[in-house]
Amino acid sequence: MATISIKASDGSGSFNALVVEPKAKPAGVVVLIQEIFGVNDAMRAAAAWVADLGFIAVCPDLFWRIEPGIDITDKSEAEWKRAFELFQQFDRPKGIEDLKATVAVARTLPGANGKVGTMGYCLGGAGAFMMAEQSDTDINVSYYGVGLDTLLADLSKVTKPLIVHIADQDEFFPPEGRAKLVAATKNHPLIRTYVYPNANHAFARAGGVHWNGRAATIANGRSAEALAAALD
Repeated sequence: MATISIKASDGSGSFNALVVEPKAKPAGVVVLIQEIFGVNDAMRAAAAWVADLGFIAVCPDLFWRIEPGIDITDKSEAEWKRAFELFQQFDRPKGIEDLKATVAVARTLPGANGKVGTMGYCLGGAGAFMMAEQSDTDINVSYYGVGLDTLLADLSKVTKPLIVHIADQDEFFPPEGRAKLVAATKNHPLIRTYVYPNANHAFARAGGVHWNGRAATIANGRSAEALAAALD
């Protein structure tokens, strides 16, 4: 695993991004979008998995404007408290601009084939959904994004594949919101929304408290297939 530095488009500084390379190149790039716990072991595991699929994985530190290098877990009350504090302080529009800057750099990385997608979890799940509406990425994959029902007004702007994974027991995404999302995306030609039964928020977080092996395996398989189709 390596680290690169990316300049923010607003001129306010630079931020780091984790990079994990596959065995063979040229390859497509997957920009991984972190949860509220920063670039932690779960994100490093996701990056290693993406590289094993044959893509270059890039995971930017989106909390750098608050505190660079956040790396916590979901295992203690103190860490959860800190994570929610970070979530409240996070400037989402600035985060999207940082993701766009990351995508621009990713297209020109040594060994990259020029195709770039995003894949995000929780906070990053909403980020991937927004990138589908606001950027030129080739594919976007959203895992249990929070508040996706508030992002439906711009669905007409989605011009590349968008995969949405949601849990039917998600404590942070009420049933009414999930139903609204499913209904709104049902007939969109480029969006596929999958609902996972008996799964809670963060069901695919490696080593997480809500890990669900069946849901994670099915969702990850769908993600891998979609990424291969869009980025190879």
